[in-house]
Amino acid sequence: MENIIHPTEEETKFHISADVINIDERNKVLNHCNTFGLFDQLGNISPGGKMVQGIYHDGTRFLNKLNLAIDGKKPLLLSNAIKEDNEILSVDLTNPVLSEGKVAENTVHISRTQLIRNKVFLEELQCRYFGDQPCQFDLSLSFGADFRDIFEVRGTQREVKIPPVKLKKEGDRLSFQYMGLDNVARETTIVISSTADFYVIRDTVHFTVMLQPAEQTVISYTIYLKTDQEKNMDIDFQLAQETTNEELSSTRRLFASIYTSNTQFNHWINRSMADMLSLLTRTESGYYPYAGVPWYNTAFGRDGIITAMELLWLAPAIGRDVLLFLASKQATEFIPEKDAEPGKIMHETRNGEMANTGEVPFKEYYGTIDATPLFIMLAGMYYERTADADTIKQLWPHITAALFWIDNYGDIDGDGWVEYKHKARNGLTNQGWKDSFDSIMYEDGELAEPTIALCEVQGYVYAAKKHAAKLAVVRGELSLAGQLEKEAALLKQKFNEQFWDDQLNCFVLALDNNKRPCRVVSSNAGHCLFTQIATEEHARTLADTLLSNNMFTGWGIRTLSAVEKRYNPMSYHNGSIWPHDNAMIAYGLSLYGFEQQVLKIMQGMFDAGLFIELQRLPELFCGLDRRRGEGPTAYPVACSPQAWSVAAVFMLLQACFRVHINAVTKTVTFEKPLLPSYLEQVYISNLILGDSLCHLNLTRLHTDVGFNLLQKPDDWSVIIKK
Repeated sequence: MENIIHPTEEETKFHISADVINIDERNKVLNHCNTFGLFDQLGNISPGGKMVQGIYHDGTRFLNKLNLAIDGKKPLLLSNAIKEDNEILSVDLTNPVLSEGKVAENTVHISRTQLIRNKVFLEELQCRYFGDQPCQFDLSLSFGADFRDIFEVRGTQREVKIPPVKLKKEGDRLSFQYMGLDNVARETTIVISSTADFYVIRDTVHFTVMLQPAEQTVISYTIYLKTDQEKNMDIDFQLAQETTNEELSSTRRLFASIYTSNTQFNHWINRSMADMLSLLTRTESGYYPYAGVPWYNTAFGRDGIITAMELLWLAPAIGRDVLLFLASKQATEFIPEKDAEPGKIMHETRNGEMANTGEVPFKEYYGTIDATPLFIMLAGMYYERTADADTIKQLWPHITAALFWIDNYGDIDGDGWVEYKHKARNGLTNQGWKDSFDSIMYEDGELAEPTIALCEVQGYVYAAKKHAAKLAVVRGELSLAGQLEKEAALLKQKFNEQFWDDQLNCFVLALDNNKRPCRVVSSNAGHCLFTQIATEEHARTLADTLLSNNMFTGWGIRTLSAVEKRYNPMSYHNGSIWPHDNAMIAYGLSLYGFEQQVLKIMQGMFDAGLFIELQRLPELFCGLDRRRGEGPTAYPVACSPQAWSVAAVFMLLQACFRVHINAVTKTVTFEKPLLPSYLEQVYISNLILGDSLCHLNLTRLHTDVGFNLLQKPDDWSVIIKK
């Protein structure tokens, strides 16, 4: 009989339960900066049960009820759509029989157009009548606000008495007010604009609509989400739409453009770009990609860095802004309750009530083992892509502080491995990217004992020291550069000797406190290709292991092999498929020249997206084997959009093109590029090279790729190696 391990309440305290979302109700998502909304198919928000629907700002649900009714009845759904640029939810509704048969069904067309901007929600309702006699009906909007913290919504139990919500009515305004336990006043204010007469009863606004045949009326309202004494500038729907379009045009210029001969692939690219733009949030350091909606709509260190890496060849400015933001948040002192240590890069930051009161430790939390070496990696990759010496000069004290952390805090027991053991009382148990309590295990299924040295983290450290050595040369610190190169070489040799397992044909997942290996096959090992810590020999064997039937489902590479004791394709980290994980592995495979394996992963991800609503790759999906004629199986509480998932397509393309941009040598190199069979042509325009732009076309030939260079800077070279 197998030993069954039941998790403790402490271990699962931050687990997101599957029942916080009713999978039968496919939510529609709008998001902009710190504000997002989840709506049902009719554009409503239901307050019932554990439903996650609502409008959220800064980690708090400011609206938990929005219900449209016509003569007290539910309208009938015709259709709905998120617009291509991701900024508007459009819903078409019609009426049931009204006024005891005096208004026939399907004679009133109600068009709902909803838009979210930071701290503001706007809706415009257009009612047009297609009957042959005058009609009158009551159109009502009911509102509610509970000001629940996002952690409470996702299932964390609170042991405090929650203050009441107060409702105030004044003229054309309806306000819900809440004074939190963190002494922050939060307010949801609804401002009505309508040509139709209206009156308010408790939390419901009633509009008396009278229409002649073919007549139309417009009702609009704005919801302002206020914190403390901040003032919202009045904004109407048209101005909000114009401002959003201007903003989209501005941020889109940060990116190169990719267009292909495949319409479906173009839709994947366009949806990913729209989602990426919606997650970019302006900070004091520039744009930062917030991690994902609904659970992680805030700045995460690891997520932001990996997203910036996925986008680096197309949008290098995002990498700069991510680095500057994280440098400004870098820990400078030892604070155990935050898992903070000097030089360490932040895991996440939150502004909700529970973070402010300390009920959860994530106000500014540093419980991540990998963000610090990844930060150094990104700095090196960014410099190579841009030759931006001024930014590196600004970052250099933060880079050296991060190196100090790796050697003096990351290596807890002085054995040469970077490892973790959480110090915060209610912090994360596991602190790699797979941070579920049960994600690190031995071959018998028992959970590993900390301290834990993850295989991919050693790869990140190796790459960090390689990149830091190059940056040290730029800074004129040649002695440090030599030392870092030597340390990296020794680490690579030691790693391949101690982490490689000949029976598994894979790097072990981790070493525990007693250096006992976690002998399981996992996708973590694939990141050792991304960082190039794997030897050529081990990389060749590992590529076969990762694309074997136990790991590759037809959609992508699983997080855990199907033969492992803890394999569960419906788990968060123990058998599911994560797009960003696959993109990083594919890029790593391309570095070793394994082109066919790259194409196999690209094909799986592209095919998966064709079955998923909006062609938007979510945070993860279940790792069940691909079945003919069926799409991938959804994971019920996956974030969507999720930054590093929507950015995955761009790193997958980079892996296929095998393109390397070096601004130091002013070269763009394509090394034996490949185009999949479904991409006959690819057009790349506005590729930023220094202060200029590059435009080029790639064409798939029978056994080759042809190039047509349309424009490049005079002092840059484009090199095609075949």
